[in-house]
Amino acid sequence: MIWKMPVTVEEINHRCKNTLCDHLGIEFIEVGETFMRAKMPVDKRTHQPMGIVHGGATAALAETVGSAAANYCVTDEKICVGIDLNINHIRTVKSGFVIGTATPLHLGKSTQVWEIKIENEAKQLISAARLTLLVINSD
Repeated sequence: MIWKMPVTVEEINHRCKNTLCDHLGIEFIEVGETFMRAKMPVDKRTHQPMGIVHGGATAALAETVGSAAANYCVTDEKICVGIDLNINHIRTVKSGFVIGTATPLHLGKSTQVWEIKIENEAKQLISAARLTLLVINSD
């Protein structure tokens, strides 16, 4: 297991109250031994003018789930902050939910790198992202 702090879906969702997650409807749905998963509705909050999911919304989902996961892989004295997000949009979505799954590629002392795959409800790949985070002191 990669988590250095106790983690539950309920705890993560509680931490996300009154943040961007609320505005976009992002909800954490699963924590595994080596991954974290969240979903986001594809609706008027996350659409672009053409009626499909906005790339910025999927990027926000990717950074949200990757950053949350990263911060449970460090001790209380440290926090992880995003320094680079690369995302490729592969398929459009008009409705339903998109699900982001973050898995670590590198968990170092000073940086972390996470892969985030965003899929639709039919498990088709929508976007693929890589998030790099800097590990810093929490004070």
